[in-house]
Amino acid sequence: MFEKRAYILGYDLEETVKPNVDCLMSFGISKEALASVIAQYPQILGLPLKAKLSSQQFFFNLKLKIDPDGFARVIEKMPQIVSLKQNVIMKPVDFFLGRGIPANDVAKMVVKCPQLLSLQVGLMKNSYYYFKSEMGRPAKELVEFPEYFTYSLELRIKPRYQRLQSKGIRCSLAWFLNCSDLRFEERLKGEYIEAESFGPTFIMGGKLELPGSEIVSEEEYESDDEILYRRTVSL
Repeated sequence: MFEKRAYILGYDLEETVKPNVDCLMSFGISKEALASVIAQYPQILGLPLKAKLSSQQFFFNLKLKIDPDGFARVIEKMPQIVSLKQNVIMKPVDFFLGRGIPANDVAKMVVKCPQLLSLQVGLMKNSYYYFKSEMGRPAKELVEFPEYFTYSLELRIKPRYQRLQSKGIRCSLAWFLNCSDLRFEERLKGEYIEAESFGPTFIMGGKLELPGSEIVSEEEYESDDEILYRRTVSL
């Protein structure tokens, strides 16, 4: 980490680093998660952290109905949230609300998979369209497995779902998406449906690609701040 981010060595230990570590813990970040939080977003050690966390925690509670404990879980999974502008956060949230998903369910989705807040709405629209029109599944499955939106529609969702269709297999989203290619092939060959795994075994779908056929009619414009942030998250 230090080889790639030598600037961290310039942070004052007593005036910046230690106070920020204490600040994270005061906002409910568990001691066990501290190392992961810092590894994901080393810049967090040099930020005016108390002000940023206070502002975001208030915003999450007011607009997303996520309580302080839920906010702490969000930061543990995606600490870059502390620097994400609030208008950017609301774009995916408004997308879900606009599809009729209740606010309390949207809150559950964000706490479980805060990466949703860094996704491009255009890609989410395409994935949602396929989910509803081709897969014909109820929205409650997205609440149960919001990670669906982090997978590439063209590279993972479509080809794997088509394989399931050809074999007449009916299963949950997590069962056919949350696994490696090798494990997916093993599952297809099996004569039983194995138990699903959650939590630490979550496998992100990699860099999301624009689908080959344009389903979305409107273009999604992003500000320079949004583009810079999304590049930071993808590092």
